[in-house]
Amino acid sequence: MTIRPCLPWPDKRLRAKAADVTEITEEIRAIWADMIDTMEAMPGVGLAATQIGVMLRLAVVDGSQQRGRAVRLANPEILHASIELRVHEEASPNLPGVSALIKRPRAVTVRFLNEDGVIDRRDFVGIEATSVQHQIDHLNGKLYFDHLSKVKRDMLIKKAQKLAR
Repeated sequence: MTIRPCLPWPDKRLRAKAADVTEITEEIRAIWADMIDTMEAMPGVGLAATQIGVMLRLAVVDGSQQRGRAVRLANPEILHASIELRVHEEASPNLPGVSALIKRPRAVTVRFLNEDGVIDRRDFVGIEATSVQHQIDHLNGKLYFDHLSKVKRDMLIKKAQKLAR
């Protein structure tokens, strides 16, 4: 398919909540295919549609070692999150060159509309749990650095802006 450009921070669309997907169409499947190509090119373990300027609640996640096993999610919603937390270094192609250690639940149960248009439920653990939470944040207009203190967030953004010059 196609590798799509990621929106540069501070594009206002990155702060907007994405619209629900009402049905899985060929257009939605094509967007997912482009998202997977874009994620693989980064390389990354997930991508939300809002990151490429598509304002729909679509995400892809692939934390597998061999790749090619992307989970396609529409309207993902966390039903349950583990009490145990996991720290992982997170980054975003929307703010390249910087990253931060973020604490998130180690495992989550997510309900979503799958590629067949059926409501599905899946448990994600480890890197895939981190990624799916990261993508849902994007769909809600939130970025990983919003989990940091204001001081750390401001330093991270300044550093990214300096690198972009």
